[in-house]
Amino acid sequence: MLTGRLCWVPLLLALGVGSGSGGGDSGRRRLLAAKVNKHKPWIETSYHGVITENNDTVILDPPLVALDKDAPVPFAGEICAFKIHGQELPFEAVVLNKTSGEGRLRAKSPIDCELQKEYTFIIQAYDCGTGPRETAWKKSHKAVVHIQVKDVNEFAPTFKEPAYKAIVTEGKIYDSILQVEAIDEDCSPQYSQICNYEIVTTDVPFAIDRNGNVRNTEKLSYDKQHQYEILVTAYDCGQKPAAQDTLVQVDVKPVCKPGWQDWTKRIEYQPGSGSVPLFPSIHLETCDGAVSSIQITTELQTNYIGKGCDRETYSEKSLQKLCGASSGIIDLLPSPSAATNWTTGLLVDSSEMIFKFDGRQGAKIPDGVVPKNLTDQFTITMWMKHGPSPGVRAEKETILCNSDKTEMNRHHYALYVHNCRLVFLLRKDFDQADTFRPAEFHWKLDQICDKEWHYYVINVEFPVVTLYMDGATYEPYLVTNDWPIHPSHIAMQLTVGACWQGGEVTKPRFAQFFHGSLASLTIRPGKMDSQKVISCLQACKEGLDINSLESLGQGIKYHFNPSQSVLVMEGDDIGNINRALQKVSYINSRQFPTAGVRRLKVSSKVQCFGEDVCISIPDMDAYVMVLQAVEPQITLHGTDRFWRPAAQFESTRGVILFPDIKIVSTFAKAEAPSDLKTTGTAPKSAVLEEMLHNLDFCDILVLGGDLDPGQECLELNHSELHQRHLDATNSTAGYSIYGVGSMSRYEQVLRHIRYRNWRPAALESRRFRIKCSELNGRYTSNEFNLEVSVLHEVRVSDTEHVNHLIAQPPFLQSVHHPESQTSIQHSSVVPSIATVVIIISVCMLVFVVAMGVYRVRIAHQHFIQETEAAKEAEMDWDDSALTITVNPMEKHGAQGRGEEETEEEEEEEEAEEDLSSSSSESEGSDEEEEEGSGRGRHGQSGAKKAQLEWDDSTLPY
Repeated sequence: MLTGRLCWVPLLLALGVGSGSGGGDSGRRRLLAAKVNKHKPWIETSYHGVITENNDTVILDPPLVALDKDAPVPFAGEICAFKIHGQELPFEAVVLNKTSGEGRLRAKSPIDCELQKEYTFIIQAYDCGTGPRETAWKKSHKAVVHIQVKDVNEFAPTFKEPAYKAIVTEGKIYDSILQVEAIDEDCSPQYSQICNYEIVTTDVPFAIDRNGNVRNTEKLSYDKQHQYEILVTAYDCGQKPAAQDTLVQVDVKPVCKPGWQDWTKRIEYQPGSGSVPLFPSIHLETCDGAVSSIQITTELQTNYIGKGCDRETYSEKSLQKLCGASSGIIDLLPSPSAATNWTTGLLVDSSEMIFKFDGRQGAKIPDGVVPKNLTDQFTITMWMKHGPSPGVRAEKETILCNSDKTEMNRHHYALYVHNCRLVFLLRKDFDQADTFRPAEFHWKLDQICDKEWHYYVINVEFPVVTLYMDGATYEPYLVTNDWPIHPSHIAMQLTVGACWQGGEVTKPRFAQFFHGSLASLTIRPGKMDSQKVISCLQACKEGLDINSLESLGQGIKYHFNPSQSVLVMEGDDIGNINRALQKVSYINSRQFPTAGVRRLKVSSKVQCFGEDVCISIPDMDAYVMVLQAVEPQITLHGTDRFWRPAAQFESTRGVILFPDIKIVSTFAKAEAPSDLKTTGTAPKSAVLEEMLHNLDFCDILVLGGDLDPGQECLELNHSELHQRHLDATNSTAGYSIYGVGSMSRYEQVLRHIRYRNWRPAALESRRFRIKCSELNGRYTSNEFNLEVSVLHEVRVSDTEHVNHLIAQPPFLQSVHHPESQTSIQHSSVVPSIATVVIIISVCMLVFVVAMGVYRVRIAHQHFIQETEAAKEAEMDWDDSALTITVNPMEKHGAQGRGEEETEEEEEEEEAEEDLSSSSSESEGSDEEEEEGSGRGRHGQSGAKKAQLEWDDSTLPY
């Protein structure tokens, strides 16, 4: 290199470089420069570069290097600059080494791939010219630079939708239920593309592919689960997960099956809530079937409940009276009791009012219960549930039979079932008419053998016999005529459930047994029931109802059966039909309905247009759950013990037993605490509230042995019963009042019950017990016990062992007996127990009077003499409220008494009776007026009265 450089010197000298001639120096320099810097720098024609975003270094391929053939000439052979052509480019080129021509491309500001992924521009290299000031420099040709921005995975995937929803049909496998989609804001394919989707929720029958398609992995069931909610996330190709998962909701739709939708199987009914809709949101799904009309039958099935409905409320007699039936009804199947014991051995079916006959039992009606010969007008009523007769050859099944008791087997009248026919037999005696007369009346009805309850009424107005079944009239289709029965003196036996065979057999026995259930079997001689009464007796308190008939629409036809247990609706518009069924409701008007299930069945018949295959609507089975009614607590209270003089027991009016009896019915009502902030979660307290309802019987029982009819009895005026529409039975065991009536009616009747005893001398006391009932014993009261004692007369000598104070008390008066008003008892009548109480009271009263008078006089004297002694005045007796009455008749005690003394005597009599008795007499009754003249006790008529009478009406004690 040194040799080379020396070789350039002679050349430069030869060219005149460095000569000192003045005018030609500049020209020679230019010539010399032109000869020295005669080559342009050289660079590659194109460059490819890569820069990572948010970085300033550009990696070029090939590297940025400029060459100049003028090297090693200083300046001319060196590279001084790289220049980029373009506006607002974020790059610059710098020279790293002038001699070698190396350069670098770098970013002037942060590079963002998301703003621009690539850059293309022109670059040129410049040499240093001929001197330090870069004069006469030369530039290279233009090279193209293409720079790619390298992406950084700085953004997470995001879903296009926050939630996705799809509906699928049960029982199908889908390739794709729906597709989710996520995006990434990164610029490069590596980071901006979504490479994977994943279900975050575990244990779900779904899967998702890398394209976001969601599918089910098993068949879905609507009954198992109506809806699924799953979370899905996404990953970009840099495996960065989504910032927020998306929700995928899949609703499972049942396979379209025609039928009723949106109804509940169980409907609860709270007693007293009126009419409750059964299906408030129901609608019919036809699966796009072309329906022209539809008929809906809604049936309330209560055949298995009691008598086909919630009818087990009151006795048949009470129901007859409530419905306005005529009096004189005879109940042939009453609840077993001491008075009606012929039903004791019969089977009871779910209620004491329903009797089940199994083909082996019958009941004999005692003589005298039903008249021997019925008139030409009478009525038989009954509830019956009967199925097909057992056996191939059916026999007669007797319901009611009146036959010969001995010797013969003649049937005088009978009611029986034979081959699903109801037959009534009525044979008259010869003494009435010796003619060929109607004897048998037949009715063939399907209801007789349908195993359901029906109400039957046989109205007899001979020779016309009419059957009412469930309120509808049926005439006999066949009447068999026969001769009347020959008169005889053979006694007759009336039976229920079988017929009595008294003759032509070795041993009298029952025959022709009944198979089924009977209830409320009654007979009413000489009377006929009206159609209105019959309808009332078979009416049911529960049934179907329609809320707002006006809103059904003109296109809806509807029909109820008589008992409102079946409702039929018909229409041609599905929307109107839906709205009509939504208004069907259940109602129970009983105050205390029997709790339990009431089954419902809804059946539908559909007609379609043209020849289309009509859809089939499945029947709908539901039930009404009648909840337990609030049970009343019936309470009897009043005076439970009192004394009366023997004369009152002997009087014609007797003694009123329950003058102040009170019947109250309450129920417990839960009440929330008044202040929840202070009580927190304290339990609810029970509050008793009074309620009004009816009673159906009250029994007054005699305790300690039956009444002796020869000397004692219980009495009640029949007018008291009839005015209040109640009945009663009287026996030595007690008094029974029955009939449906309010509690106040029973109170009024009980307050008039009287007890009489013609021989009270041997009687110390009598005990009675009252017990009342509602709904035939379903709700019973407490047992109220009463003890009434006799005040016996005791003669006491005027001088024997009796001091003056005891012998002449002002409260002992002579007793006036109603039977002998003219005679006056001169002996002091003092009861054994009351004597001690009276003596002590009189002694205390005399002592108080004496002390009071003494204190008053002392206080008065001290007040006059020492008015300034305040302390002594405080200790004196306060007479501001004291009243002293001087008896003006004191000096004339043996003379006749005036009106004032009579009033004082009456007050003394009342005070004495308050001391000797804990009861009060009946309010405003005639008995009180009769008893008032003789209920006081008088001492000796000539006894002197006390000089002072103490008036304590204003004293505070």
